[in-house]
Amino acid sequence: MKYFIATILTKGKKNQQGFYAESKKEAHYLAKIKFSGMVLKVTEASPPFEDQFRRFKENVFANIKKRKLKPDALIAAIRQLAVMTNAGISIHDSLKEIADATADNVLKTVLGTMAEDINAGHSLSQSAGKFHYELGSLSLAMIELGEKTGNMAEALHKLADMLEEIRRNIIKFKKAMAYPRNVMIAMAVAFTILISYVVPQFKAIFEQLHAELPLPTRILLFLEHLFNTYGPFVLVLIVIFVFAFRYMVDHNREFRYKWHQTLLRTYLIKNIIKFATLNRFTLVFSELVRAGIPISEALETSIAMIDSLPLQEKLMTVRQTVEKGGTLHNGLAETALFENMIIQMISAGEASGQLDSMMQKVMEYYKMRFDAIIDGLSEAIEPIMLFIIAAMVILLALGIFLPMWGMGSAVNGRG
Repeated sequence: MKYFIATILTKGKKNQQGFYAESKKEAHYLAKIKFSGMVLKVTEASPPFEDQFRRFKENVFANIKKRKLKPDALIAAIRQLAVMTNAGISIHDSLKEIADATADNVLKTVLGTMAEDINAGHSLSQSAGKFHYELGSLSLAMIELGEKTGNMAEALHKLADMLEEIRRNIIKFKKAMAYPRNVMIAMAVAFTILISYVVPQFKAIFEQLHAELPLPTRILLFLEHLFNTYGPFVLVLIVIFVFAFRYMVDHNREFRYKWHQTLLRTYLIKNIIKFATLNRFTLVFSELVRAGIPISEALETSIAMIDSLPLQEKLMTVRQTVEKGGTLHNGLAETALFENMIIQMISAGEASGQLDSMMQKVMEYYKMRFDAIIDGLSEAIEPIMLFIIAAMVILLALGIFLPMWGMGSAVNGRG
């Protein structure tokens, strides 16, 4: 939303009114219906500081209040909805019954609101679209698929299977990260204790040397001074930075794009994001094509659920190529995201009229690649973890013992 200032002529006096609108055209329209008097001009401007702060505060508290649905509760609800829909029970009655039965307050609110919307004449996809944060892009895409194909029960069953697969991958990822994470936390706690309580004991000795201290020792003394003098302030600054960073990622598309670009250049993380994205993209796309959805529409729905903006931008070119009359395999080749083997498989599928089955094999390939990365994650992190631990140990050892060796040499020299 952009901020505009409208200059209004009322009873021979000019006054200015500020308001928000999507575009200048909409701003002119809103100014005419919102304010009494003659609209002289409407100009885009920067919102006042008080207004910026108010909107920032509202967005922060709105994000804090937002809660994603628990994966287990969401999967169970979708499976129930699929069974009840397949049994001929209306979507409205199914949603209401599941909402009344669940103990999850967030799920109860989401399903209850969706039931009310459907009762008011809205479609399931329109109602679900209000809960993009809680349900996720994949759920919205599969609900839309169910409406397009007229087989909501099958789409919901497939959605539950896909969410279950994603949940299993998340659990595997957390298990792979558990050991390195715990080791690094233990090392960070030990390092903090040494900096806060052990290094100060040597500080007095080092000050008596009246000599230039080596670099490792100066680093340790700086960290000791920072922790013991400004520790609470550093902690507050870290918390503020985390909140500000999350706010920028959530509300500034340009910042989010650059952050996603950085992640795609980061060791190990880039492969996790790339293959997780391609796995999910081919999974949804293959299901849409198998259901008979036109390729252009299937691409639009599949691409819309991709979180990584740079990858989403690249895959958008595929849809543009197809809409201009090009082939799918040529569009995918232009993105440089897919291996030559995959391009050849898709080309063969297009030529033989078996694109749906070929896309299923492509999806299985990317699932295998993603699983392999997750399974080897712990081993891949070990060199980084060992390097960090070694750096911390060497810094402590050199920082404390180098000056001590210098004192020993000085004493022996006097002797």
